[in-house]
Amino acid sequence: MDLFEDLPEPSQSSETEVLKREPVLPENLQRSSSTDSAALISTSELFSDLPEAATSTRNGGKGEKRKAPPEQENGSKELVEKKVCKGAAGIFHLKSYVAERQGEREDMQDAHTILNDITKDCQPLPATITRLSYFAVFDGHGGCRASRFAAQNLHQNIIKKLPRGEVSNVEKLVKRCLVDAFKQTDEVFLKQASSQKPAWKDGSTATCVLVVDNTLYIANLGDSRAILCRYNEESQKPTALILSREHNPTQYEERMRIQKAGGNVRDGRVLGVLEVSRSFGDGQYKRCGVICTPDIKRCQLTHNDRFILLACDGLFKAFAPEEAVVFILSCVEDEKMQAREGKLSADARYEGACNRLANEAVRRGSADNITVLVVHIEQ
Repeated sequence: MDLFEDLPEPSQSSETEVLKREPVLPENLQRSSSTDSAALISTSELFSDLPEAATSTRNGGKGEKRKAPPEQENGSKELVEKKVCKGAAGIFHLKSYVAERQGEREDMQDAHTILNDITKDCQPLPATITRLSYFAVFDGHGGCRASRFAAQNLHQNIIKKLPRGEVSNVEKLVKRCLVDAFKQTDEVFLKQASSQKPAWKDGSTATCVLVVDNTLYIANLGDSRAILCRYNEESQKPTALILSREHNPTQYEERMRIQKAGGNVRDGRVLGVLEVSRSFGDGQYKRCGVICTPDIKRCQLTHNDRFILLACDGLFKAFAPEEAVVFILSCVEDEKMQAREGKLSADARYEGACNRLANEAVRRGSADNITVLVVHIEQ
């Protein structure tokens, strides 16, 4: 059975861009009528690809990390990190930045993982692979144990299951590795959760990006999202390319699976309680059709790509994906700020954009935990 399907790459000649809500930002960014495709459930539709495109040569750099002060004007707790992915000749240079806000919640249930280079941990790799990197965000519910467990263990299971040595089909094996790693992570957590008295009822979404040289493999459960900012080559206008598929019980295929398993959907939630239809943990809902099988997409980076945005739904309660992309670009290209503070490095601009996006989501009224992870693709 063929496990892969194709999604079209944004047309290079199109003059419309993917913008759903009108941002108070650059006027040259236009609105598009494109929408996310519905979530699919059959095994043959778990995977989808974006066509490969040529990439240009970029040199790598050394890793580094910075943290910002723990408090901001909005009073929310904050973490900001910047990490650099070491690259080889022909491999895009990646730098990542994270901002977290606890918001109005009593505790922080989000988690994230940044591994700028796991190449050495995966030896012997197939000769065709030069670099491996991993980025992920997890949005916990019912507690922080499932999200933290996934943040600590999912990548370890991926590393163990990645293909070693000479293999005939790296792409297919990487995708199967991701599915198996998600399953193992969920099984081990559920075993641990059920052994407690009382049993843990924690659950978590997951959106992770495994970077294999210049290819992204995106695997997700639930309603956190991964988005790629890609410029149209002719118009030089940005598009927000959705790399993940949300799993909500209101979607037809998801609801059918839940009902077939004996569950039901009330008020847009599983049994009127759980807001997502796929997740880690949530042992009490597994018998109701809630699964841990991720959707997986593959996307080839191009010289038109600027950054990857991974974020939990706390951000998207205040921003449409396209609006978030535009907001980041407006911060990075803010000429007034640069005139006021002097010419800033790309690091400082992306770090500031991450902070400002998280702060703006809080200002707009998102009371949820907020995690924003931006991976800058250096051009």
